[in-house]
Amino acid sequence: MLKEYQTVSNIAGPLILVEDVAEARFGEIVTIELADGSLRNGQILEVDRGNALVQVFEGTNGIDIDRSTVRFLGKPLTLDVAPDILGRVFNGLGQPRDNGPKLIAEAHRDINGQPMNPYARNYPDEFIQTGISTIDGLNPIVRGQKLPVFSASGLPHDEISAQITRQAKILGEHEAFAVVFAAMGITFEAAKFFINDLTQTGAIERAVMFINLANEPVIERIATPRFALTAAEYLAFELDMHVLVVMNDITNYCEALRQISAARKEVPGRRGYPGYLYTDLATLYERAGRIKEKEGSITLVPVLTMPEDDKTHPVPDLTGYITEGQIILSRSLYRQGIPLPVDVLPSLSRLKDKGIGEGKTREDHADLYNQLYAAYSQGKEAQELAAIMGEAALSDEDRKYMEFANRFEAEYITQDYYEDRSIEETLDLGWKLLSMFSDAELKRIDVKLLEKYMPKFREDSESQGTEESS
Repeated sequence: MLKEYQTVSNIAGPLILVEDVAEARFGEIVTIELADGSLRNGQILEVDRGNALVQVFEGTNGIDIDRSTVRFLGKPLTLDVAPDILGRVFNGLGQPRDNGPKLIAEAHRDINGQPMNPYARNYPDEFIQTGISTIDGLNPIVRGQKLPVFSASGLPHDEISAQITRQAKILGEHEAFAVVFAAMGITFEAAKFFINDLTQTGAIERAVMFINLANEPVIERIATPRFALTAAEYLAFELDMHVLVVMNDITNYCEALRQISAARKEVPGRRGYPGYLYTDLATLYERAGRIKEKEGSITLVPVLTMPEDDKTHPVPDLTGYITEGQIILSRSLYRQGIPLPVDVLPSLSRLKDKGIGEGKTREDHADLYNQLYAAYSQGKEAQELAAIMGEAALSDEDRKYMEFANRFEAEYITQDYYEDRSIEETLDLGWKLLSMFSDAELKRIDVKLLEKYMPKFREDSESQGTEESS
């Protein structure tokens, strides 16, 4: 039974206060009928002593306190789900925005979901290929993992988000795979780019998109990732699919939380963000994972921009505590003209050892990335030394490692946005770069692996050098 009230007593930003309400519940959705008969939607944020604080999705502009009617619908915000959600584009509130046919729902799912029981969690241990060498080769994504991308203003996180969404795949032949893409607070041009990119490449057929634009209500921005994760849970745990969820941009989501918190006059925490920011982010991130005795999985790649390139900012800082590593983009590499400027050395995938190796990627993967890290680290030190003292001050060994670092950045890190490298191509590229060193210098690779893989690449390198000299 619907309950109607005409007791709106106060308006603050996107919030209205409704007095003298009975049996209202947190999270319950409401409709607000304005004096002109138009309707708006909202959700209860807080109930206290018969007063309900309601967030209005479409904003409160034009609401007349004395002539507005609030109807409490007695149910939470839900998403209509069916297998047909694949290939569709929705707005931030789960409503179709692609002019497609009406969705015939099989079920209605509460967007707040249920926390995943830690005891029921299964350990992530399967590889997801993105086609990007700096991720697949050095910081692999594992099914069920939460691996964020730390970017900053002006860096190509939109392009990388689209590339991961477009190229991601699992190597099993008979396992179903889907991508859920959630965009929060993006421009119209960025939304058009994402939609066109996935549509023109055909990737939209296995994707679900939720798009919240920058000029749309800030309240909608808070609901968008929850709609996306609800869709992912349906695909993963009811349709037994492996689902990759890409969220861009989590910083915009946190800014929306800060605005709502200020409107509620809550005591601010670090840099004005609400004190419960960590808890709120955890309610999103911890919905990803694998469940025992379930075939499907949810893997999460949240993309965030660090204000002023500051890694200690609350959003990247708290995200780092909850997730299992980070992919960091480098402004200096981007200024060098590298289109996928992943900063290899500070990036980390804490679960990478669980998703690689024989039967998953290749037996040489672990030793290879350890050696590439070591050589590149030494090469970066040589680059810095040369910048300070000049190349003439370098030893022969330092020059060799500096040459490796330059080649590593030019061939391994440098990659086009539409270049999809298989894991075999990425690993072979690593061997090719390391072939400039003698076996004795490659101390992090097992001798048996050196004997098995290196001769081919060393022969290719020598023959190439002979051709160039002639």
